[in-house]
Amino acid sequence: MLSLISLNDDEITIVTDAVRQWCCERKLDIDSIEGRRAVTIAVDLVQLNTHRDRLFAELSKQLDHQ
Repeated sequence: MLSLISLNDDEITIVTDAVRQWCCERKLDIDSIEGRRAVTIAVDLVQLNTHRDRLFAELSKQLDHQ
């Protein structure tokens, strides 16, 4: 969760919403290894200026390919 420190409040909300949705759809706990990996990737995507509306789709795409 330290990776969230570099984000502003709005970006943190965007990341946590996308990760919660991803974890919920896959019945995973956000504190699981997969959930933490999702947080890291979502933070990276936000820092790369991935649009808020595309974050969940891009997050799913990247995690499904791992």
